[in-house]
Amino acid sequence: MESGGKMTVPLMLSVSVAVIGSLQFGYNTGVINAPQGVIENFYNETWINRYNEPISKATLTSLWSISVAIFSVGGMIGSFSVGLFVNRFGRRNSMLMVNLLAFLGAILMGFSKLAYSFEMLIIGRFVIGLYCGLTTGFVPMYVGEVAPTALRGALGTLHQLGVVIGILIAQIFGLEPIMGNDTLWPLLLGCIFVPALVQCITLPFCPESPRFLLINRNEEDKAKAVLKKLRGTTDVSADMQEMKEESRQMMREKKVTILELFRSPLYRQPIFIAIVLQLSQQLSGINAVFYYSTMIFKKANVEQPVYATIGAGIVNTAFTVVSLFVVERAGRRTLHLIGLGGMAVCCVLMTIALALLDNVAGMSYLSIVAVFGFVAFFEIGPGPIPWFIVAELFSQGPRPAAIAVAGLSNWTANFVVGMGFQYVEMLCGSYVFIIFMVLLIFFFVFTFFKVPETKGRTFDEIASDFRHGGESQPDKQPSPEEFHSLGADSQV
Repeated sequence: MESGGKMTVPLMLSVSVAVIGSLQFGYNTGVINAPQGVIENFYNETWINRYNEPISKATLTSLWSISVAIFSVGGMIGSFSVGLFVNRFGRRNSMLMVNLLAFLGAILMGFSKLAYSFEMLIIGRFVIGLYCGLTTGFVPMYVGEVAPTALRGALGTLHQLGVVIGILIAQIFGLEPIMGNDTLWPLLLGCIFVPALVQCITLPFCPESPRFLLINRNEEDKAKAVLKKLRGTTDVSADMQEMKEESRQMMREKKVTILELFRSPLYRQPIFIAIVLQLSQQLSGINAVFYYSTMIFKKANVEQPVYATIGAGIVNTAFTVVSLFVVERAGRRTLHLIGLGGMAVCCVLMTIALALLDNVAGMSYLSIVAVFGFVAFFEIGPGPIPWFIVAELFSQGPRPAAIAVAGLSNWTANFVVGMGFQYVEMLCGSYVFIIFMVLLIFFFVFTFFKVPETKGRTFDEIASDFRHGGESQPDKQPSPEEFHSLGADSQV
């Protein structure tokens, strides 16, 4: 591997500190699952305290669904606002600033029981959703821009690793003997101030994105100094040359707004690919499994369903690590296809297990295998890849707008699944995962025919692929010479 492609201490520190934001996103996604019963008790007690009567079943279901789904509404608004921050304040400073939202969310949720206010809990979930929506834009963008081309895929996977470790921590902390009980659940929701504090202390020691410094701020000397530090070498001419080429390309592009992404034939195809990849992540049914896994295991008559859910979290983390090591060898497109195909098969197994539960012995074990397999295949492809491939499909100019649109698509689909799964599950019963199977097959076909391979290619090469010939050949990887000959006369 060339000198520019090695792992250095400053690079590892920068990526690790950024990924604390991903950890927060994962934690807040998973934290609401295990303590559902004790929080519903709190809602009931608060209702009795106010109105001298118990809460009705319908009101409780609605309040609980809002508590789960309001997080995604915050996420939608946050993800759509990414561009407002990153171009004005920079990638690193944006990550630093939004920790204020994490502190505010922690206070609102942590003191909701003391104040006898489920409104505080719901508003806190909305605020932390805002924070997570912004973070899911900032982290992949920052990591993609500080990482050398040869390590971009592996380091991009660390965002998803942070997410799944966050989910696993939330599941463990949510156990009744730890914090998932009547006394400590406010601490379970409020302890997110700790990673926010750690990130506030450590981020000032991390450099700003060299791409932002050179291309957005035109600070060449600063960008060069940061690159030398990140790459651990004095010769960063190849990186500088690539960024300058991207900068020149940007000067030929006018400022790209969100509307322009859809109007311009230049960006229409990559933004469409980016949106469908984000939908493939959320509409695969993974959040149905994460939000309601305890309930799924209960229905499958699994003893200790909470521990089975934690087992799913461990599988989740293990296979994200697998993806981290193979993404630069196998390629993004291949892993995404393997993941989607495997998940579709697991949907069939889960449907069979839930449908035959009462008549055939051992079906509860098949449901566990199906859930674990579903989660494993998710982390091989649809989990990590949609996040960082968006940053790869666009050059510096349209990247913030594209990440905002992709993030909004992701969070909107997340909201639809979070809000609707309970009702669809009541309607379809054990056949609910057939819907996800059909969607997974559609996403598999789309990825096979439309998604290009971005492994080992610079941002400008990938953008150039869409500029010339419009449609990228999935397996054809033109040589750098071909790209340079094309890039020399490209007019946007």
